[in-house]
Amino acid sequence: MAFTLEKVVPWGRSFEEYVAMFDLTEADLQRRILGCGDGPAAFNCQLTRQGGRVVSTDPIYQFSREEIRSRIAATFTEVVEKTRQNQDEFNWTTIRSPDDLGQVRMAAMEQFLADYDPGKAAGRYITASLPELPFADDSFDLALCSHFLFLYSPQFDAQFHLSAIEEMLRIAPEVRIFPLVELGTVKSRHLEQVMAQLSSLGRSLDVKTVAYEFQKGGNEMLRICR
Repeated sequence: MAFTLEKVVPWGRSFEEYVAMFDLTEADLQRRILGCGDGPAAFNCQLTRQGGRVVSTDPIYQFSREEIRSRIAATFTEVVEKTRQNQDEFNWTTIRSPDDLGQVRMAAMEQFLADYDPGKAAGRYITASLPELPFADDSFDLALCSHFLFLYSPQFDAQFHLSAIEEMLRIAPEVRIFPLVELGTVKSRHLEQVMAQLSSLGRSLDVKTVAYEFQKGGNEMLRICR
């Protein structure tokens, strides 16, 4: 089935959120970084401005800037309103309210949109999706996956998760995934099984509490090394 923009709800996070979610140090930011499923996040734009080396992948990058902008406009209010209806699932400390959330997310997405065309021309935004990525072995030092694996456990089974993680490990010796909860703030139904399978393959695993928790219970990151 063809991937269509009508299936997408673009929702981009800021550079600062990426740093907190993935516990990224200054040394990490100097590494060759791959973002998987980045969507309209500002991380690539901001890190590139700082001299970093980063490539983002997402199926949404097959569309033009104006097509993505139009889809953001079509879905933005609904996302904010759904968040408002489920406020008890979130921590309103750094982000103070659903309206504040909307402002933070839109600012990040505007940064992405401004960077999108030059970033595509430079090869920083690549149309691709897990579990198959168009990169050679060891093309990157660190692969990040934000708000896709584990969060959408009802939609993707444990085998999909394992295949996706193994693909990222083919491309980079270290993978970090955030968060480890599903929508609704419950621990991913696949987490224990996937971790057990990865361990049986000789992978090094570490679950780390990070200094970021917007979704309640969503303050843990899985770090996997070859």
